[in-house]
Amino acid sequence: MEHLTFEEVTFYYEKEKEIVSNINFALTKGEFHCFVGKSGCGKTTLLKLGAGLLQPTLGTVSVAGEKITETAENMSFVFQTPTLLKWKTVRENILLPISLKRKTTGADIEKAYELLRMMGMKEYAEVYPKQLSGGQQARVSIARALVTNPKLLFMDEPFAALDALTKEDLQSDLLRLCEQEEMTAFFITHDIQEAVYLADQITVMGKGKLVSSFENKFLQNEEREGRYSSQFMELCRKVRQELERG
Repeated sequence: MEHLTFEEVTFYYEKEKEIVSNINFALTKGEFHCFVGKSGCGKTTLLKLGAGLLQPTLGTVSVAGEKITETAENMSFVFQTPTLLKWKTVRENILLPISLKRKTTGADIEKAYELLRMMGMKEYAEVYPKQLSGGQQARVSIARALVTNPKLLFMDEPFAALDALTKEDLQSDLLRLCEQEEMTAFFITHDIQEAVYLADQITVMGKGKLVSSFENKFLQNEEREGRYSSQFMELCRKVRQELERG
């Protein structure tokens, strides 16, 4: 079932510079989709159009058949910088999307603790962001995005600033949570190995256009722990070739 759909979407910056051009695409419900491309190719603009943060100059973006005119309540975001409020505890930061709209309930607090438990961070609930490592802050940012039970999760290079081992751990945590919560994920990255590890579907972008899109057969045929296997590296090579085309 199609969830997020782009139909002939074009976006001009200040009505002059074309950033994305004639995008036709659909994300399937429950799918983890990675968009890969070089810096400046239009990935982040496409994400903002999908989330309703920008409106297309031409064309339409819709969710389950309904045109998006603004960000919906069933959407959440994780960006490259965690942007946690330093004067609030980890628990308070996670509950922020709820507390901005209404009074938090016991069920909300339990949900926050459950997400922290799943992230291996339950003992950090009452500490402040400055007491956390970069990887721990990223985990809190993901938990904050998931506390509202979103159906669509938008992520813009959330692990780009992290070391390799922390990144691998967080990628595994993210996949587990997305599968458990049955979310549709729109994930932007310039890291080829990250895309091959995470995605059900990979789309390569170049100069504001979609270069190619294909299913990630690795996830259907191998355990994800095989990220250093010959098959995995062959898929990485394929993605790189597509990037060079763009």
